Amino acid sequence: MLRLHDHRTGRAEPLPGGQGLRVQVLTDASGGARYRRAVVADLLRRVAERGGRRVRVCCTPPPADDLADYNVQPFEDISLPEADVYVSGAADADALCLVVPDETGGWAAPDALAARLAMLETPYREPLDLSPARVSSARERLDGWRRGVAGWATSPGRPLNREYAREAEAALADDLGGPAALAVLDRLAADPDVPPGAKLETAIHLDLLLGLGLVAAIGTA
Repeated sequence: MLRLHDHRTGRAEPLPGGQGLRVQVLTDASGGARYRRAVVADLLRRVAERGGRRVRVCCTPPPADDLADYNVQPFEDISLPEADVYVSGAADADALCLVVPDETGGWAAPDALAARLAMLETPYREPLDLSPARVSSARERLDGWRRGVAGWATSPGRPLNREYAREAEAALADDLGGPAALAVLDRLAADPDVPPGAKLETAIHLDLLLGLGLVAAIGTA
């Protein structure tokens, strides 16, 4: 069950019931939605859909920047009168509201998926400085996983490892626990007892949630 931190209670609370989930991304004073807020909303959509929910993510006005490079699916250009979850830079809604501090800092030659990884490496409620060093470190970690996936893809196919998959999914269901889910991916990659084909299927399965493009290097090994 997906649980999210509710600023009104100070605890992680279950989502409202039902098959649908309405998510409203609130813009900042300039009318834009920062990249980190958009990535968090996208991660929420992916995790909720994995749990069988039909999710609408809305933002008015929609972000001026093209978020496709960050693997963020487009938002609907509509304002929901009563959303189930709000994603905002401040606790400015009397409802379940994910408070996501705007990222600070900048980096030369933006690398969108490395930046997405850097965002997932930090709990969404904590401040985040997207310094060049942080994004570069995320890029190295991402490249390592991609090299692993490319190598595993040359081995015979095997079913995914359900233990690792369930552990990562449970971490993400616990208030979008990105750091814990990414640590599962690290341990999967290093586990000598999991066949390469199973590592491949598990990594692909988890990347549908993480949105990091882990298959980008397949065919280069």
